[in-house]
Amino acid sequence: MHPFLDGNGRTARAMEALLLQRAGLRDACFIAMSNYYYDEKTAYLSAMSEVRALEQDLTPFLKFALKGVALQTRRLLAEIKHENAKALFRNLMYDLFSRLKTPRKRVIAKRQIAILNILLDSGWIEREAFADRVMHLYKGLGNPGKAISRDLNNLFQLGTIRVRSEGDRQEIGVKLEWPTEITATEFFKRLKQLPKAKGQDFFP
Repeated sequence: MHPFLDGNGRTARAMEALLLQRAGLRDACFIAMSNYYYDEKTAYLSAMSEVRALEQDLTPFLKFALKGVALQTRRLLAEIKHENAKALFRNLMYDLFSRLKTPRKRVIAKRQIAILNILLDSGWIEREAFADRVMHLYKGLGNPGKAISRDLNNLFQLGTIRVRSEGDRQEIGVKLEWPTEITATEFFKRLKQLPKAKGQDFFP
């Protein structure tokens, strides 16, 4: 059952995938079950014990495994929807920000696109860690901290990002619903209404 010191499970799953592939099952149909087995280890062992007690009747294990297939399929679907939402967000982001005309606005837009890409790749990120990640975008500016706050505030006012707080901890993330909530007309209307740089502070 376990011929190797390490990697027995991974080897078994690789062999399982190979056998299923050779039997004609398309790779695209594979649903990874290892996380489910790990999370439900007690139920897994219980199902296996029941199979042995029933003289190798696989029904208990098949019921357990089919629950896992349903759960993992829902997880996979949620991940696909999440990645699709990120792609739609990026498409709209590049489309709208690339329409800014003046040189100054284009420079700011380039920074803000970089910020949004970092957040899309990172998910939620703590505010201080975020400042460290983006500081390279503000080299040469007299007050980079103020510029970061201004850009974040503008992105917040445009509806592209959100903030969540717990005690003194503050995290920043993209608002993936933004493409479904904004139109080009509304975007440029909000852009015109943004406060001037002087006195502008970070959002709540």
